[in-house]
Amino acid sequence: MNTIILASQSPRRKQLLEWAELPFDIIVRDTCEDFPSGMEPEEVAVYIARNKAIAVQEEAGERIVLAADTIVVLGDHIIGKPVHREDAVSMLLALSGEKHKVITGVVIRQGEREMAFADITEVEFHKLTVEQIEFYVDKYKPYDKAGAYAIQEWIGVVGIRSVQGDCYNVMGLPVSRGLRELRKCVG
Repeated sequence: MNTIILASQSPRRKQLLEWAELPFDIIVRDTCEDFPSGMEPEEVAVYIARNKAIAVQEEAGERIVLAADTIVVLGDHIIGKPVHREDAVSMLLALSGEKHKVITGVVIRQGEREMAFADITEVEFHKLTVEQIEFYVDKYKPYDKAGAYAIQEWIGVVGIRSVQGDCYNVMGLPVSRGLRELRKCVG
């Protein structure tokens, strides 16, 4: 497979593509993560990912662009990235003892051709204490993470009760599905 463009600055997505031994370069442009009201969560994740892909497409030339965006949904509420410590603590308190969905929208573009999908993983946390949450937030500073946590960090090891679906989706990219879709694009 030729080198693709990863339109993401996420170190987790970079790591996942490295583990998959997929040749890629990274091109990132600032994009707005706002979305029109009334969209379903799956549509929101794809919408934001599409904006990321389009923002780098000209520089990517004829290469395939892979973009992704991950959101956390508790009930009907989309939980974004925390702005500060209190926000992160509040988010994790809301997720404590609850099931939520992690949705990653993936967009693969080459020129005007596009393939897009959303992958959903259900995650359930054990009931966490305020002390556990504050320890995690103070030590790991999860301000760049939707829902204020990363499954591969301490909180995932001690706090997650169950995962239904692709665990790599929770890290930010459903890699096996993404690779299958990429092969369709080049096949």
